[in-house]
Amino acid sequence: MDALSYWEHKHWLSNIDFAIIGSGIVGLNCALSLREKHPNATIVVFEKGILPHGASTKNAGFTCFGSISEILSDIDHQGEQSVLNVVQRRYEGVQLLRKRLGDAQIGYENHGGHEVFLDAHTALYETCLDQITAVNSFLQPVFKSNSFYTASNSFNFKGVKENYISSVHEGQIDTGLMMKQLIHKVQSQDIHIFFGTEVTNFSSGQGSIHLETNFFECKARALFIATNGFSKALQIEDVKPARAQVLITKPIKNLQIKGTFHLDMGYYYFRNIDQRILLGGGRNLAFKEEETTNFSQTVVIQDALDRLLKETILPGISYEIDRRWSGIMGIGTGKEPILKCVQPNVYCGVRLGGMGVALGSKVGSELADLHG
Repeated sequence: MDALSYWEHKHWLSNIDFAIIGSGIVGLNCALSLREKHPNATIVVFEKGILPHGASTKNAGFTCFGSISEILSDIDHQGEQSVLNVVQRRYEGVQLLRKRLGDAQIGYENHGGHEVFLDAHTALYETCLDQITAVNSFLQPVFKSNSFYTASNSFNFKGVKENYISSVHEGQIDTGLMMKQLIHKVQSQDIHIFFGTEVTNFSSGQGSIHLETNFFECKARALFIATNGFSKALQIEDVKPARAQVLITKPIKNLQIKGTFHLDMGYYYFRNIDQRILLGGGRNLAFKEEETTNFSQTVVIQDALDRLLKETILPGISYEIDRRWSGIMGIGTGKEPILKCVQPNVYCGVRLGGMGVALGSKVGSELADLHG
């Protein structure tokens, strides 16, 4: 444990009003919301990575609200009201993100979202086709217009049904640009982010929260936990890590594919970005093994991604893989995020369920509101 100088303590780590653990989408939006409510407060963010550590800088950049098969599955498992609540929050989260940063500052584009059904998935395809009108009616309170419609296989994917079920509302962002702008906005509002600083323990007592980090100890009046897939380490229950493995191609000449795409109940997803294809998923091939905070990749899932890319998405097209990586999501038994007071003046906003881009801004704002 390093000893702080008088100057370090005086100007960075004394009289902290609000401390936030996690500098992802939730944590930084929590910080901005706290600043709006408390313009003179001392607010700090602790981030264990040299960049936001988890999924916020590693995700696919979908502003998605749920494909039709995902929504139908969620209704079966969670009930209609819970699903409607989550979709509403996803929608509000995307609107808040766009309003806070501006579309140009996050690389927002809307080329539509498309669920693509493999030839082998006839029953799922027919069920979803039959339910388009009902699901559009169900989502009317959120979007005020129809969400889903059928579209032909205009991108010539191979081994898939002749139609996609597409969404007019789904868009895409440049994940790295968005986080870069979010960090800049937070820092410009006199909120300090301590990168490379892991909070290893905290305790309440005598009107403050005592924090232990890998470098120093400090106190804050209130603590906000926004660590999502890493929350179990801070005693937040019912959140499991879920690794998402991703690859991206090098630029492909004359690439025609545009939009965001979902396959196999959303377990695979791909999009265009910078004349490349970004593809991720395959967690359903090894659910238990992917409940990890290890950022490595596995042969089983990477091979599945490679096959899907070669045989279905880019058949007959020459391409090279540029890089592969993983992000860590936070999932649990429910799809609704966990927002609660953990103990006096300690709050958490976690379990984004793989929808952090859409949900994160809203959950961050709601997390700040828990303190009153």
